[in-house]
Amino acid sequence: MLKTLFLSAASAGVLFCAAGGARAADADLTATPHYGTWGFDLAGRDMTVKPGDDFYRYADGTYVDHLQIPADKSRFGSFDILAQLSEARVHAILEEMAAKAPARPTTDDGKIGAFYKAFMDEKAVEARGVAPLAQDLAPIKAASTREQLAVQMGRAGASFNASIFGGFISVDAKNPTSYAVFLSQSGLGMPNRDYYLKPEFADKKAAYEVYVARLLELSGWPEPAARARDIVAYETRIAEVSWAQADRRNPDTTYNPVATANLATFAPGFAWKPYMAAAGVSGVDRVVVRENTAVQKIAAVYAETPIETLKAWAAFHVADNASPYLPDAFVQARFQFRTKALSGQPELEVRWKRAVGEVGSLRGGMGDAVGRVYVARYFPPESRAKMEQLVENLRTAFKHRIENVDWMSPATKTEALDKLARYQIKIGYTSEWRDYSAVSIRADDLYGDVLSAQAAEWAYELGHLGKPVDHKEWGMTPQTVNAYNNPTLNEVVFPAAILQPPFFDPKADPAINYGGIVAVIGHEMTHGFDDQGRKYDGTGRLRDWWTADDAKQFEARAAKYGAEFAAYDTGVGVPINPKLTMGENIADLGGLNLALDAYHASLDGKPAPVIDGYTGDQRVFLGWAQVWRGVYRPDALKRQLATDPHSPDPYRARTAERNMDAWYKAFGVKPGDKLYIAPADRAKIW
Repeated sequence: MLKTLFLSAASAGVLFCAAGGARAADADLTATPHYGTWGFDLAGRDMTVKPGDDFYRYADGTYVDHLQIPADKSRFGSFDILAQLSEARVHAILEEMAAKAPARPTTDDGKIGAFYKAFMDEKAVEARGVAPLAQDLAPIKAASTREQLAVQMGRAGASFNASIFGGFISVDAKNPTSYAVFLSQSGLGMPNRDYYLKPEFADKKAAYEVYVARLLELSGWPEPAARARDIVAYETRIAEVSWAQADRRNPDTTYNPVATANLATFAPGFAWKPYMAAAGVSGVDRVVVRENTAVQKIAAVYAETPIETLKAWAAFHVADNASPYLPDAFVQARFQFRTKALSGQPELEVRWKRAVGEVGSLRGGMGDAVGRVYVARYFPPESRAKMEQLVENLRTAFKHRIENVDWMSPATKTEALDKLARYQIKIGYTSEWRDYSAVSIRADDLYGDVLSAQAAEWAYELGHLGKPVDHKEWGMTPQTVNAYNNPTLNEVVFPAAILQPPFFDPKADPAINYGGIVAVIGHEMTHGFDDQGRKYDGTGRLRDWWTADDAKQFEARAAKYGAEFAAYDTGVGVPINPKLTMGENIADLGGLNLALDAYHASLDGKPAPVIDGYTGDQRVFLGWAQVWRGVYRPDALKRQLATDPHSPDPYRARTAERNMDAWYKAFGVKPGDKLYIAPADRAKIW
């Protein structure tokens, strides 16, 4: 139910020291990591590999060869180093707050402390047993009509209920001064339709049925094995009519306004009026339907499915959503499927890590309250000031790049420059923290705490309707290791937690920072001009501001670039889908080009120093490669390839530079080298 944002990179947390070994047991887990003497880990290189044969291996090979994924993680890399650093810092904050939190707190600090205490009080959770869940299952058990079940689906935003349709509130792409209600396909318990329909995921589908049966059994639902078979068959039918992941990226085909009064004729078979009323949006006169044909067909599937199957489906998803806050039997069942089977992770995270993730989240937690303390302790004002200067340098570099691109007409350039000039850049943390006065927290009621936080978050989202668009709002907390581009607000956002090594280190050689955080800033700015972001203008409006010839040129260049990713062998039987990853791939290429341009400009005509035998340009490229150090468990890699718009880290580290003439010059890459691309065949976009 959250707003839809274009995120820059998926993150998961595992903490290792910068040199590649585990931190000592007595080390300060909240301390900032550092890389080498000038920001790059020279020991992590593989000097047996030529840069032109595999730049990722050359820059990072020894490091990743010695990298061990901790048993409670499914992947490990540079993002993960910082994610667990952030996790350790938040843990320290929550432990401190919990030590002085009252049982019924009224302040934000008291609430986050009591919330954490409730999560950590496993004995209290076990003592409550399934009683909280039974209360949520009661109206589902009592339902005798599809209309009554539709009401439960409408309550999904503020509860543990699920819906066959995803509903959320966001900026209206065709009218970015107002908010709209959006509807999308949903209803699947596995990552996406591929897991139901493709043979390479058959084992996951079988494991899913076992999981469904187990949760129904734990919940006291009758005939759990038979109902599990029915549920998986029902979701398979939904999967068959759902849109593919790549097709869901297109903002043109996913913008389909429908009058609320016409929903029943647009998608018959579903009780739209009670659903909308239960969601709190019955007063809106129109909704924007994303996957329009899928929504219609899912409604038809719903109408044709026996009500006992629908009730069992609803019961399972309530138990699934609530399972992290229920007794250990539920937690273990969820882990066995959702984490171990789907991502190959051998062990469940310890409880405090799960508590940190919950309390520090925006939905179901109190993320901004935690973030306010995090910023005060770990994000000095000078870091923000330095970032603001880097951003403006990059904006200048992007302006010059647009002005000099040889394939774009003057008319389109004018629009592009206007969009760039209007970019809103947000750094570190929000200027307006969330109000959590509506969240009721008890130190002995984890289930109730999460429900209260979710209900408050949905009420917050509903509060946007009918009001001017809030350009100060953030979609991430400061402690999140990530960044994003929001096209309808024409903004790029960089939370505080990502502004650390290896992305940004004030003690590092500037070239490393340009290859790290400056390239990441450029990545997010380029998202406004990727294959889908380019469709929004400077005001955030979805409209075609390109000449037909310029659009054709762009698409041909993007297709050439995508073919490079499609040609890689991932080693797990699932290829990179360039239609799914195109936006992120283009953003990488644009970001690295912009970073190199900005680095050159920063030299003011002076030659770059040579450090440990490396030129300035070489260090920019090494800084880029260091950001993408990462290893995956096979199932986690398969999942990312099937569901994530980001190409896996190793391919991000070795592809953008293949299309940059400066890389060939910097490292002497020649014909015959494995990564060599002839000049005429290199992708030139931004």
